[in-house]
Amino acid sequence: ATKGSGSDELAQLFRDASIEAMANGTSSGGRWRRRWVAGAAVVVLVGAGAVFAALRLSTPLMIEVPVAEVRRGEFVVSVRGRGEIKSTRSVTVVAPRSPESRIVRLADAGKVVKQGDVVVEFDPSTQEQYYLQHQSNVRQIDSEIVQLQAQHKIVNEQDATLLMQAQYNLERAKLEASKQEILSEIQGAKNRIDVTIAEGDLKKVQAAIEAHKETQRAELERLGRRRDKAVSDMGRAQGYLDNMVLRAPADGMVNIMNNSRGGGGEGMSNPPYKPGDRTFPGSPIIELPDLTQMRAEIRIEEVDRGMVQIGQPARIRVDAVPDLELEGSLEWVNPIAQLVFRTFPPEKNFPARVAIHKLDPRLRPGMSATAEIIIERLHDVLWIPLKASFVMDRKPGVFLREGDRYRRQMIQVGKHNATDMVVTAGLVAGQQVALEDPDQAARKRMGR
Repeated sequence: ATKGSGSDELAQLFRDASIEAMANGTSSGGRWRRRWVAGAAVVVLVGAGAVFAALRLSTPLMIEVPVAEVRRGEFVVSVRGRGEIKSTRSVTVVAPRSPESRIVRLADAGKVVKQGDVVVEFDPSTQEQYYLQHQSNVRQIDSEIVQLQAQHKIVNEQDATLLMQAQYNLERAKLEASKQEILSEIQGAKNRIDVTIAEGDLKKVQAAIEAHKETQRAELERLGRRRDKAVSDMGRAQGYLDNMVLRAPADGMVNIMNNSRGGGGEGMSNPPYKPGDRTFPGSPIIELPDLTQMRAEIRIEEVDRGMVQIGQPARIRVDAVPDLELEGSLEWVNPIAQLVFRTFPPEKNFPARVAIHKLDPRLRPGMSATAEIIIERLHDVLWIPLKASFVMDRKPGVFLREGDRYRRQMIQVGKHNATDMVVTAGLVAGQQVALEDPDQAARKRMGR
């Protein structure tokens, strides 16, 4: 049925109604109205059928469906992975192992520094106070040692005098005892007793001297240990002072690390370090990645893992530099999959690294990148975007543009990559195919 046939039927109904009215003279108005309503309904149904048939068979170009051209040329079978640019080698500047370190100056993020440049400075006032306190302790202990040595000298001189006196008394007693041949037996016995007493006194003095020496040695050792500790504390405080200024151990670009004690809050990342923050010993503050050695670290989906091999060429595109395409090669793939809990069940992917053959000065670590690992190159083949292929009666097909309409066309397909697919039959180069189902686009437009 067409719109023209519907108009003929309506005209015929009007003619029949007029003839019947003339034949019967004055027919009732109700019968004529019923015939008119029935005719109008038929016209509406016929018109709707015509519109549906027109949309089913072809879609006018006015639907404004996006199209793509069928191309012939080289087709690359590849696997894509998303990730970011990272430095192959980097060093980390950590907080000194000193208490109460507070940052007063920090190198600017993204600044390229040379080895030896100052990157972090801490407030030295607390460590200076500790150093002066330990230095004062050392001086006090030194004075105590000098005083103790003077006291020991006096005691030693006294001990020497007592020893000489005891030795003199012993010699005198021995001399008197040697006269026993000319003295009485009683006097001789008395002299021998005096010798024994003198020998005992001498031993007593010698024992006292040894005791004094042990006491002096213990006192000096005690003060020596105190002094050693004070000197060690002073040296540690000096080391803390020396670490109040941290310098770059190698060339690189400043990347300020996040402060794990910065209080990022639930669901929020911790803020980077800034002047005024306090650090704890050994906490990483700055990372210095080497800009002369970088690579792309990506993730390969589980379904693509079996297609890639070490050494395959790759093309790397960086989001921040859209006009840049880098050449590289796949250098490593993790043999163990990692779970990504973005969905349930969790996804599986394989971390991989792509070496960059020639670096660009605009590259920076942390830039998001896409690496396309080339599996195979096909020459002189037809290919279309994946979006242009639709399932029609369980087979692949396209909506082929012909003039101002689109026609369903069944095709045969070959290999594909992440965006395009090879067409082995059904199309020729230069034809245009729709990237959206024209029927659905038309229905959406009519629904509005």
